[in-house]
Amino acid sequence: MNFPKMLKLGDTVGLICPSSPVTTQRVQECIKAVTDLGYNVKAAENLTENYGGYMAGTAQTRARWVNEMFADDEVDAIFCVRGGDGSSRIMEYLDYDMIRRHPKIFVGYSDITNLHLALTARCELVTFHGPMVSSNMVEHFDDETKASFYSVINGRGTVEFQNPRGEEIQVLQSGKAEGRLIGGNLSLLSASEGTPYQVDTEGAILFIEEVCEPVSKIEKWGYHLRNAGLLEKCRGVLLGQFTRITNDTKPQFDALQCFADILQGLDIPVLCNVQSGHGKPMMTLPMGTMCRMDAEARRISFVMRP
Repeated sequence: MNFPKMLKLGDTVGLICPSSPVTTQRVQECIKAVTDLGYNVKAAENLTENYGGYMAGTAQTRARWVNEMFADDEVDAIFCVRGGDGSSRIMEYLDYDMIRRHPKIFVGYSDITNLHLALTARCELVTFHGPMVSSNMVEHFDDETKASFYSVINGRGTVEFQNPRGEEIQVLQSGKAEGRLIGGNLSLLSASEGTPYQVDTEGAILFIEEVCEPVSKIEKWGYHLRNAGLLEKCRGVLLGQFTRITNDTKPQFDALQCFADILQGLDIPVLCNVQSGHGKPMMTLPMGTMCRMDAEARRISFVMRP
């Protein structure tokens, strides 16, 4: 895997919207948030575009800005402004050969899952499932979120995952495992199956999170992964934040109990309450790097740059 160079003060961060847009006022707030962190900013020109009512421009426009930020030698890292919808449309227009030649820190989550899967598989690039500018950095870049972010994007050697204070990693199934860390948002993982960008779980540690969905959809998407044979190929599973998941019929049957059923009978370790996803604080995960998990010790670590 290719590790991008570390980010230092004074470097230039490219801001992109591969999915949904933000307002003109929000763009200025995002630029200020990143400059206040000590970086220069180069913003894509489509951040406020509105195509179809929910996307930051056409598929070609959004893909062009991803490509341009990777190709631009002045840009040292790329932060997604937000997630939303529409990233599935841009996948065929990304220049994977060029991106492979220009590895850079790439950060986002939610609808950005599509890009994590593709850049990890096709470009062998370590990317970062971490806080986005509008969604997290403008108002919610708390000390624990920030500490996790910097320790991972600039990590060397073995980096230990740390949950926020008061949130313990929990054990759903015991055991130890080691493998590439992949995954992201459950709906996107399920939707990737059968496409050229589908999640490759062979020998991997699979991370899963979701937001604002009924348990019935957790059931549907989770069993899609199982029935497609993707879960049995994993070496382990990390369950992240399942934020605002509802069950109007039986509230006590939550996402965790649903996944206990989905994963039943699979002889792999499963850790849950990993605080990465749509909640706050939000811890950063390096996608594509080697991950070690030890359920008995409730420990997760990543093998980063030498």
